[in-house]
Amino acid sequence: MFISSQNPPPCFKDFTLVMPAVAVGNVGQLAVDLIVSTLNMSRVGYIHTDCLIPMAGNNPYATFYIAAELKMAVLQIRAPIIQTKFKKFRQLLVSWLKASGFSRTVVLSSSHAYQRDDQQLKGTPLRYLATPSLLKVSAVALEELGWREMERVPSYPGLTDANTDPRLYVPGGGITKGLYEDSCAEDLPLAVLLLFCSEGDNIPDAFTLANHLNDWLHLLDQPSQNPIKWKIPTSWSLLFGSGIPPALF
Repeated sequence: MFISSQNPPPCFKDFTLVMPAVAVGNVGQLAVDLIVSTLNMSRVGYIHTDCLIPMAGNNPYATFYIAAELKMAVLQIRAPIIQTKFKKFRQLLVSWLKASGFSRTVVLSSSHAYQRDDQQLKGTPLRYLATPSLLKVSAVALEELGWREMERVPSYPGLTDANTDPRLYVPGGGITKGLYEDSCAEDLPLAVLLLFCSEGDNIPDAFTLANHLNDWLHLLDQPSQNPIKWKIPTSWSLLFGSGIPPALF
């Protein structure tokens, strides 16, 4: 699955892996863009699998995807996952994570804001999930951050007398829910950070998600008064096209 561009291949043992889920608003991918660009990460390889829709494009960075001094790796996923191969892709990903020896994996994701239930309307739009394996080493840190865990919702909304347990529901989150549950079953240390959002200009959401991640992992120094200065990749200059042709007017 992972094809190294270095010889010998890099060792990821005890590294933290940050990756996005292909989800509503592309918030996770945009947040990863900020991280890779700001940390000037170097490219060490790529993922090859028939589970992703083939796509081609220009290199959006000068360099990418590992910061050895921070013991951090980033996997960027831009192509949508083929719908009939969601499960296969999750299985391949979990196997690679286990074989690579990452100390923890952080998935950046998002979920449809309009499908929140009443309890999810409270507080900030940030939610997190953490596998039991991750909580063994990071429970105190997550508690100190004051984040809210993703709420479980009724299996049958409106039926208060239904004898069913609440379920995890991440609408618009792609493989987020399945990957989290697979990681729980495989005893993998994995966390999910997600924002409730809507489709549109999701750049502010990406900054918000990247800032929350920085609060936990301390990738960049936090200025005392000013906001963190994330470096915007050049590829964002055409994020919404090349503008309105003057000839129209």
